[in-house]
Amino acid sequence: MADGRPGRVFVLTTGLDRRYLVVLGAWMVQFTIVGMMFAYGLFFKSLEEEYGWSRTMLSACSSLSFFMMGVLASFGGHLADRYGPRIVLAFTGICYGAGYLLMSQVSMAWQMFAIFGLFVALGMATHDVVTLSTVAHQFQRRRGLMTAVVKVGTALGQISVPVMAGFLIASTDWRSALLILGSGSMIILLLGAGLMKRPPLAEAAAGEASGNGASLQQARRDPIFWMICAIQFAHFTTLTTIPLHIVVHGMDLGMNPAVAATLLSVMAGASIVGRLTVGGSVDRIGGRRAYILCFVPLITSLVLFIFIPTPWLLYGAVAIYGFGHGGFYTVISPIVAEYFGLRSHGAIFGVVVFFGTIGGALGLIMAGSVFDIWSSYGPAFGGLAALAAIGLVLAFRLPAPDRQRFDRPGPVEG
Repeated sequence: MADGRPGRVFVLTTGLDRRYLVVLGAWMVQFTIVGMMFAYGLFFKSLEEEYGWSRTMLSACSSLSFFMMGVLASFGGHLADRYGPRIVLAFTGICYGAGYLLMSQVSMAWQMFAIFGLFVALGMATHDVVTLSTVAHQFQRRRGLMTAVVKVGTALGQISVPVMAGFLIASTDWRSALLILGSGSMIILLLGAGLMKRPPLAEAAAGEASGNGASLQQARRDPIFWMICAIQFAHFTTLTTIPLHIVVHGMDLGMNPAVAATLLSVMAGASIVGRLTVGGSVDRIGGRRAYILCFVPLITSLVLFIFIPTPWLLYGAVAIYGFGHGGFYTVISPIVAEYFGLRSHGAIFGVVVFFGTIGGALGLIMAGSVFDIWSSYGPAFGGLAALAAIGLVLAFRLPAPDRQRFDRPGPVEG
C-alpha cells in the first residue's frame, strides 16, 4: 500500500515497492552530478597557479555549462517523456564522467570551454529534469517529500565530494584527482541510470493519468508559466553563484583550502534540513507558500555575506543560505505538476529550468568579473539579494492552482 491507495501500487515480486528503487537511482544521479559541480571550485587555485587563468575565465566555463544545461534540459525532458529515463541518463552519465577525465588533460583555455559546454553540460541537463520528472510520475500525495529525499542526495554530494576532491588534490595532484573523480562518477551514474526505469503502472500508483494536464504549447500561453520562469531566473542565479564562489571567498577571508571546503559541508547540512522541511511542506501548503519560505532565508544570507568580515562568522550565514538553497530545489518539480499536470511535465519542467540556467550562467560570470574588478564579492552579493527580492514579490503574486482547465486526456507530446 502507498499513498493510501491499496491495490494500486506496482511492486516487485519480493514485495518491494518499485518506485523506491527509482528514488534511489535518482538520488545517486543527484549525489554525483551536484557533488562534482561543487568540487570544481576547489580546482580554481591549482588552475590559476599552473596556467594563470582568471576567476572570470574559470567561472565562465561553469557559466557556459549552465547555459547549455538550460538549452538541453527541455529536450532531455522530452526524450524522457517519450522513451523513459534510463537510456537518457546512461548516455549523459557517460558524457559527464568523460568530461572530468578529459579535464585532467587540459592545457589551453578553449579545451576547458569545450569540455564544460558539451560533456559537463549534458550530464547537468538531465540530472534534475529527468530524475525529478520521473519521481513526479510515481507519487501524488508525497510528491514533494519524495522530491526532497532525492534532493538530499545533492546535499550529501555537496558534503562529501568536495572534501574527497580536496583530499585527492592534497595527497596526489589536481590531474590525478580529476582522473579518479571522473572514473568514479561515470560508474555511479550508470548504476543510478539502471534503476530509473519507469514502472508500467506508475501513473496508476500516483493516482493521476499522465495524459492529463497541459501540453507545452498550452503552458506557454499561460501567464503563470512565465511567472514561474521568472521566479526560477530570480533565485537560480544565486543557487549557482554562491556554491561556486563561497569556498574561494572563504580563502580570501583567510581560510586554508581544506577549512574553506567545510563551508560547503555546512551549506549542504543546512540544505538537507531545508529540502526535507520544504519538501514535506509543499505537499501541505502548496508551491506559492513554499517559494516564500525559501526566499526569506536566501535574501537574509546574501545581505549577511556583504557585511561579514571574518571567516568564522561566515559559517552562520552559509547555514542560513543552505536552508533556502535546499528548499528551492524541492519546490520546482512539484509546482510544475501542481499547475500543469503530468502530460508534458518533463518538457515544461525543462523550459522552466532553462530560464533558471540563464540566470545561473550570468550570475557566475558576474561574480567572477566583480571580484576581478573590485577584489571583493560584496557588490555581487548585493545584486543577487536585489534579484531575489524581485523573485519574492512574484511568488506572492502567484494565484492558486487550477489545473482542471488542462485536464483533457491526450498523448504525451511528440
